Amino acid sequence: MAIQIAPTKSNLMKSKSSLILSKKGYELLDKKRVVLIKEMMELVDKAKNINSEISYVITEAYRALQEANITLGVKNVEDFSYSVPIDEKFDVLMKSVMGVDIPTVKYKKDNIQPTYGFFSTNSSLDKARHKFSEVRFKIYELAEIENSVFKLAKEIEKTQKRANALQHIQIPKYKEQVKYIQEVLEEKEREDFFRLKRMKK
Repeated sequence: MAIQIAPTKSNLMKSKSSLILSKKGYELLDKKRVVLIKEMMELVDKAKNINSEISYVITEAYRALQEANITLGVKNVEDFSYSVPIDEKFDVLMKSVMGVDIPTVKYKKDNIQPTYGFFSTNSSLDKARHKFSEVRFKIYELAEIENSVFKLAKEIEKTQKRANALQHIQIPKYKEQVKYIQEVLEEKEREDFFRLKRMKK
C-alpha cells in the first residue's frame, strides 16, 4: 500500500510523535483491560456464591412456608400474608471503576416488625417471613453484581476493540511512515553529499 505522506523532516517528527502516543495508548488500554477483567472475574465468583446462598435460603423459606400451611391452613396463611407490608426501600447509586459506572444497591435491613397476632400463628410462619426477607436482600446483591458484570463485559469489549485498532492498524501505519520518511531522507542526504563532493572536485 502506497504511503500518502510527504517525506519531510516535519512529517517525520509528527509520525514519530504519533507512534509514541499510539504505543502509550495501547499500553494504557491493555492495563485497563486487565484491571476490568480481574474486577469482572471477582464479581462472577461472587455471583456464583450468592446464587448458591439464594437457592439454600429459598429452600429453607419454602420448607417453613409448607410447615405453616400444614399447621395453620393454606387459607389462614394467605390471609396473614396480606398484613405484611410491601417493602421496596432501596436506592441505586453509581460508583466508577476505571471510568465505568457500576451500580450499587443501597438498602437498610430493619428488624422485622410483627404485623399479625401471635395467638393464631406459630414459629413456622415467622421463620418463612424471615427467610423470604433474606431472599429479597440476596436478590438485591445479585442484581447489583449481574448488572456490574454486564457493564464491565461491554467496557472490556470496547477497550479490546480500541487496543486492537492501535496494535494492528495505527502502530504499524506510523512505523511504516517513519521507516519510509527516514529512508527517503537518508537517500536524499546521500545524494546531496555526493553532489557536494562533485562540486568540490
